Amino acid sequence: MQTLPEDGFGTLAIHAGQEPEPVSGAIMTPIYQTSTYVQDGVARPRTGHEYARVTNPTRTALEANLAALEGGVASRAFGSGLAAMEAILKATLSSGDRVVCGDNLYGGSERLFRFWERYGVEFEFVDSADPEAVRTGLQAGARLVFIETPTNPLMRLTDIETCATIAHEAGALLVVDNTFATPWLQRPIDLGADLVVHSSTKYLGGHSDVIGGVVVVNSEPLAEALGWQQMATGAVPGPMDCFLLLRSTKTLHVRMRAHCDNAARIAVWLDEHPEVERVLYPGLPAHPQHDLAAHANVILEAVATGICELADELQHLQARVRGRLSLVTAPILIAHGAHDRTARPADARKIYAGVSSSIRELMFFESSAHVVPVDVDGRRLAEAAGDFLLGHAQVRSG
Repeated sequence: MQTLPEDGFGTLAIHAGQEPEPVSGAIMTPIYQTSTYVQDGVARPRTGHEYARVTNPTRTALEANLAALEGGVASRAFGSGLAAMEAILKATLSSGDRVVCGDNLYGGSERLFRFWERYGVEFEFVDSADPEAVRTGLQAGARLVFIETPTNPLMRLTDIETCATIAHEAGALLVVDNTFATPWLQRPIDLGADLVVHSSTKYLGGHSDVIGGVVVVNSEPLAEALGWQQMATGAVPGPMDCFLLLRSTKTLHVRMRAHCDNAARIAVWLDEHPEVERVLYPGLPAHPQHDLAAHANVILEAVATGICELADELQHLQARVRGRLSLVTAPILIAHGAHDRTARPADARKIYAGVSSSIRELMFFESSAHVVPVDVDGRRLAEAAGDFLLGHAQVRSG
């Protein structure tokens, strides 16, 4: 269906990039489970598709859909968020280049950057919430500025528009990890970003049943460079994964509204709880970056007294987030620790940045927020939330 620039988010989510299947008239984009395509002659592919690593009709529909949602020129889909991120590095960097990064990134992002240091790429970590820190980091030059906003897990915000101006003045491209906010809450390209990356495993997928990543770009040259990476180095998603993501984006606006409404209510409840030391949630008026938050954000995190002894138990809880169930995680032990639990090279910097082992992410999603047990005290806060997770039970509405 052809969409228009003035179409609303829900219309784009449901229709952008998708046409009825021409042979059968199927209204839903099919799963084109094929590796090759018929050609009407030598080097004459019938519909432009030659080999599924290069293009696949299901993937093409997904890429058009996500580009429309983010307001980009084009997007390129990958097999995971980290694969999407690495494709950006491969498409834009050479040995000797510098990257200025936020200092509170998702742990997997930092591990990837540390790996790339062996190829002569330098990464400098700065507080991206401070524009002058970004400007100072760029004094030695850089090819990319890479930020995540809001950050995982401290919910720090970066002024994307200001950061884009500073990056472009220094001749750098701005990359924004928009996994947490999604395009329903913010569209970084509208604010000056050059590339937007997602782990589509999280809110874009939303059902905890698919792994994926996507890069949305503001120019055809960047789209071509990333498309070449798909062809040359692979790491593309299969058609079933693309089909599942297309299913998910159709309800993104509905799910995100529920996420935000529930998070806001629970943040207020935790903020008033006597055993909670602090709630890291930009939607609260007391949050130091409340004015920068255009919308209530979608995740909240609490530091509660007396729950550090639960750290070992929490390692066995569900490690990944941003699906439909309510859950609790310990970021420093899961997403921000090394895969080898005995070797955590990032720990010192993470703790310096404020990610400590006492932080717990409490996530209540599409389920009703008013059923949070009001009788939990500080010592049972994580344990009670964990009970919902361990049973894989969605919190029931009253």
